[in-house]
Amino acid sequence: MPRGRPGTLRPAVQRFGLVGLPNSGKSSLFNALTGGDSPVAPYAFTTVDTHVGEAKVADGRLDLVAATSGSAKVTPATVQFSDIGGLASGAARGEGLGNRFLGGIREVDAVVLVLRAFAGEEVEGVDDPLESLLALELELSLADLESLERQVDRKRRQAKGDAAIGPEVERMQRAAAALAAGTPLWRSALPISERELLGPCFLLTNKPVVAVVNIDEEALAAEVEAAVTGVSSALDGAETLAVCARLEAEVAELPETERAEMAASLGLGEGALARLVAASYRALGLRTFFTTAPKETRAWPFAAGSTADVCAGLVHTDFQRGFIRAETIQWAELLEAGSWSAARAAGRLRAEGRSYRVQDGDVLEIRFNV
Repeated sequence: MPRGRPGTLRPAVQRFGLVGLPNSGKSSLFNALTGGDSPVAPYAFTTVDTHVGEAKVADGRLDLVAATSGSAKVTPATVQFSDIGGLASGAARGEGLGNRFLGGIREVDAVVLVLRAFAGEEVEGVDDPLESLLALELELSLADLESLERQVDRKRRQAKGDAAIGPEVERMQRAAAALAAGTPLWRSALPISERELLGPCFLLTNKPVVAVVNIDEEALAAEVEAAVTGVSSALDGAETLAVCARLEAEVAELPETERAEMAASLGLGEGALARLVAASYRALGLRTFFTTAPKETRAWPFAAGSTADVCAGLVHTDFQRGFIRAETIQWAELLEAGSWSAARAAGRLRAEGRSYRVQDGDVLEIRFNV
């Protein structure tokens, strides 16, 4: 069968929600990441609706793998960003359009906290990233507490007729106690195993979290390092990076052929998109495998620890249903061999069964029968 024939069902795109106080720079960051046109202005609630955009995931391995097959088409993975309106104090009680914004956060896979670290008399709002972090965590925790208390009440009534529900109620009560103390679940004392069991509760602070410290273009290196270290420490080591959203957005407006040169001249390195996607992938525990053939080479994100049959299902549901085996090679080995046929002739392809745990950078050819 062809290697990596695209399936009729598109795999789920990872969704990242940009969350911050008014004038934190969320919309500028969104525009930089997606090439979107979210409105930007120096006053609160410029964004009153959730804006959604997609971005390609840069992966230097993809084109190299494609070259081994002479692929006519190269398809990177994509991610989705949501620019969620600024959360004001009282959002958990519905103030400042809070209910609408909180609803947008519930739909994403990971929360990206955008924390302003630049001053400016012409721009309203908080410019201390730690103060912003505490305000956001309080609002999100209160919203989760309100939601969880309603769910606990329902579960208690159900538990009267089903004793097996008792442990679930106790677990929810422990989470509610942490939230009542103003502690978001992402840095609570609850073990990961217990937090995973709270998944059906759809709690905002039970999602993976990444922090972006939005800095001024003239900020000193020591100031940036102190801000990033302080936020990361407050979040118990969560992924934290510094970005100048305004500069990144300006570069994103340029023709694609000019962006790399301008980014280099401004000292932006690989850019906000690549850095944020990498941090978010780590927070979500995502890895990437590839399929390659003359028609198309494609990158496929998958959850770390996934087995070969599950990864086959990302390409096409029939591949998982009728899975026989996956012929596998690491991308660097494939480059050394020069082509798939050369790798096969040299005996470098491995035949793996459905229980094989796919590794980051694996190139797969899936054999199936339905």
